[in-house]
Amino acid sequence: MSFHLSAADIRLDDGHILRARLGNGEGKQVDAEFDLNAVIGNNDGNFEWGGSDFSGSAEDISFSLEGDDSVPVLRASLRDIEGNLQHRDLNLSERITNENGKFVYTE
Repeated sequence: MSFHLSAADIRLDDGHILRARLGNGEGKQVDAEFDLNAVIGNNDGNFEWGGSDFSGSAEDISFSLEGDDSVPVLRASLRDIEGNLQHRDLNLSERITNENGKFVYTE
């Protein structure tokens, strides 16, 4: 299940640590965190699932819940191979899920 559908107090700390209170399947919400640098990289100015350390080459990193469905969107300006900043966004619910109160990356 997309994590944001069973989460509260979703936020991004230090530009790459996703934190929230996630439903654990037993009617309780538990604190959870996930380092997005472990699964998202920068490939020539584009976010890349399966990469790593996107925040090391990013500026203006932000997170918000957008639209009527409160889609969790990561935004940043990422450097391409020529050093230019590219403004990009990534829907975190594409690959990040909630499994019993824990963030899980799915490929």
